[in-house]
Amino acid sequence: MATNITDPIFHDEAKALAHIEASRWNGEPSCPHCGSLRVRRMEGKTQAGMFLCNDCRDKFTVRTGTVMERSHVPLHKWLLATHLMAASKKGMSAKQMERMLGVTYKTAWFLCHRIREAMDGAARTGPMGGPDAVVEADETYVGGKAKNRATRKPAAKKAVVALVQRDGIARSFHVANVNASTVRSLIVTNIDRASVLMTDESPVYYRLGKEFTNHYAVNHSAKEYVTTGGFKHSNTAENFFSIFKRGVIGTYHHMSEAHLGRYCAEFDLRYNTRGMTDGERAARILKGGEGRRLTYRRIDKLAA
Repeated sequence: MATNITDPIFHDEAKALAHIEASRWNGEPSCPHCGSLRVRRMEGKTQAGMFLCNDCRDKFTVRTGTVMERSHVPLHKWLLATHLMAASKKGMSAKQMERMLGVTYKTAWFLCHRIREAMDGAARTGPMGGPDAVVEADETYVGGKAKNRATRKPAAKKAVVALVQRDGIARSFHVANVNASTVRSLIVTNIDRASVLMTDESPVYYRLGKEFTNHYAVNHSAKEYVTTGGFKHSNTAENFFSIFKRGVIGTYHHMSEAHLGRYCAEFDLRYNTRGMTDGERAARILKGGEGRRLTYRRIDKLAA
């Protein structure tokens, strides 16, 4: 499903509304408050796009209960922003979104974070791995180097742990500290223990590896990267990080620690849907935004 950026849904509000309603309800609207199908579309200019539930008597729109709730941004701009973030392989900054959509920077910033929340909803699936599956675990750090700072003070480094299944999906997480306790909780809750765990020589994985079918480690400090006929390596996770770092260096430049988890979800989603077209990926993000309302008060509190 290829999507042309000149499609009317990106410029016409009525067509955008019809597109989102079809995506959410497929011709059968239901009340997000009580789940009833006994709803009717309200009439009049002041109530355009609004429905009334005949059971709970609450009013709602297609935005209700989604990341778009209580947003005054037109729906066609929501769709365009979602498509742009789905199609931009290394991300799109809020300043770029501000210029392209003709909105304020504050609106563009919040819009991008809401779409990342939808990406998080679209990226999460069941456990990774399984019998005969290999899952690689690795960590990286986001932040500038001290030598590049004018004050030469120590740079603030933020840790990101990635779990990447070979020929499968990726999940990345921001963690406060990379130690055996925090890494174990991530790995055992996301990876099937029938999997083969592949890591580098970091000691945080040593005891944890015994909980899986097999655990192999490559010794990067000894310049060992690929062994056993190409089987033992963590290059798949390294490849994921290479894309992630291009987004950090070339697009975002700085990622707030409060929102780093959402940036991780953004890159997870694009990696996990790499076989989809941009249109299919945008449609998946749109569905992922259902049931994930995000208020400005909540997101601003995180940033404080």
